Amino acid sequence: MPFSLFFPNRRISPIVPGNQTKFTDFILLRFSEKPEQQGSLFRLFLGMYLITVMGNLLIILAIGSDSHLHTSMYFFLSKLSFVDLCMISTTVPKILVSILTENKAISFGDCLAQMCFFMVFGGLDNFLLTAMDYDRFVAICQPLRYSAIMNPRLCGLLVLLSWIMSLLDSLLHTPMVTRLSFCMDHAIQHFFCDLTEILKLSCSDTFINYILIYILAGLLAILPITGILFSYMQICSSILKIPSVQGKYKAFSTCGSHLSVVSLFYGTGLGVYFSSSFTHSSWKSTVASAMYSVVTSMLNPFIYTLRNKDIKDALRKLISRTVSSH
Repeated sequence: MPFSLFFPNRRISPIVPGNQTKFTDFILLRFSEKPEQQGSLFRLFLGMYLITVMGNLLIILAIGSDSHLHTSMYFFLSKLSFVDLCMISTTVPKILVSILTENKAISFGDCLAQMCFFMVFGGLDNFLLTAMDYDRFVAICQPLRYSAIMNPRLCGLLVLLSWIMSLLDSLLHTPMVTRLSFCMDHAIQHFFCDLTEILKLSCSDTFINYILIYILAGLLAILPITGILFSYMQICSSILKIPSVQGKYKAFSTCGSHLSVVSLFYGTGLGVYFSSSFTHSSWKSTVASAMYSVVTSMLNPFIYTLRNKDIKDALRKLISRTVSSH
């Protein structure tokens, strides 16, 4: 882990009374400052936002309206769709308003709130994917005990624990940011209030903040990733023991969508880490963050529905009922 992350490069004004002004706003720098590109950016983000909202809402409604989908797997999927919807709503509406009004300012309170909610929903994505992984592990490795293990009580408990851990993670970081002081440079090289970008603008000592980031990242990110990798090793081992080709294909198809979403989520997350750690290009870091925070939420509904016959059937029934009712 590069030591430079503890002391990221930043322009620091001298800490003197004249320089530590009472500030009220941060400035969010968008992808491009060229006026002719703002219209294209607005249409791009608006399109992605509408697709994400519609896709995740349809999944939630389809699962809720079809009794055949009231199982643990689809229970977690509906919660993941809700979290994806909330996650993209934390960042993209502010971008759209900023482009329309040509006002890049965001108040300190709004910035902290955006940072806090983004960490909550990002953590929930992480924990829900881990819970879904455990569900697939039990379904394939212990199919005879699946119904007994993945009962509604355990599913509800896993979701509750996901909320508790995500909220604790966010509530530990947020007070640590409020104690910091900021100098003259309030320009965040990002399109939303990311924790590490805010820390770069502080004139205070942020060593403890970065220590906390790495400790919590180790506990709340590395452990779930390790668990997912271990469970998929067991899943692959169980699939290879299935004698028929059709049985192997059916077993793999039940976890193929989840594996794709896990790869996309953690792959883009690692992209954000490496782009901010080993490159000095704010453009690359911003694009990686957009993939992590926006594109994954947009693609998840398509990944789960394209090869899922049950979801597609439920969507057809939902659309046909809606059309017939009107």
